[in-house]
Amino acid sequence: MQPDALNGAYGMLKYFVFMAAMIASPALSQDKSFTLQAPDSLVETGFMKHLLPRFSLKTGIRITVQANSADAAFGTEGTPVFRQGETVWHYAKTDGPFTDAFADWLSSDIGKRTIEAFAPDGEAMFSADVSVRAKVETAVLSGDAALGEKVSLQQCGRCHVVNDSNKMNAIGSSPSFGLMRTFPDWQERFETFFMLKPHPAFTQVADVTEPFADHLPSPIAPIEVTLEQIEAITAYVGSIAPADLGAPMQTQ
Repeated sequence: MQPDALNGAYGMLKYFVFMAAMIASPALSQDKSFTLQAPDSLVETGFMKHLLPRFSLKTGIRITVQANSADAAFGTEGTPVFRQGETVWHYAKTDGPFTDAFADWLSSDIGKRTIEAFAPDGEAMFSADVSVRAKVETAVLSGDAALGEKVSLQQCGRCHVVNDSNKMNAIGSSPSFGLMRTFPDWQERFETFFMLKPHPAFTQVADVTEPFADHLPSPIAPIEVTLEQIEAITAYVGSIAPADLGAPMQTQ
């Protein structure tokens, strides 16, 4: 066979080998893309134009957003991936290497940073923190606050500063009501104060605490209150402003 014929045959062989590889290899023949369904409320924020191109730049996988059924979707079903205020957006997908790659990227450090970098007005609109937030319930204080102030001054004022009216008569080492109002568990503390040291040694709650033992009398004039009065004290404390502790000290 002549050299020109050999070169032509070799070229044809290379062509057929390449075409066979294209047909046999999904990685070469398959388009690296998938469709993503996203509601208008999310698209209109501009977030998709921020998020998707950055994913494509890293992976080479192209995502087309559409309003109807798609390979994957942002919505209320699936895996939580980012938060918008109190709304947690989820990612649901069909199985596949590209939809899986997007799920992995969203949960990666770089994906989370990309989510939180979207700040069209200078403030992040989305958060990668999708942990469940405990609902903070407002304390319901039904006691008589006026009665609570009166009982507090009578029973607690000898040790604690209740308000300005007794600030010169309290013990300096005892925390004021205003200071204790800053404690996260202030309500529980006041509702159960008779169980917290040193109160059990000199406090009696009608129909709740046991009388003092004969050999262990109260070391001071006992505090005698009812559950209704404790409820009133707690309501009063809930009505006062927490003490202003000022800004924390700066250390060099």
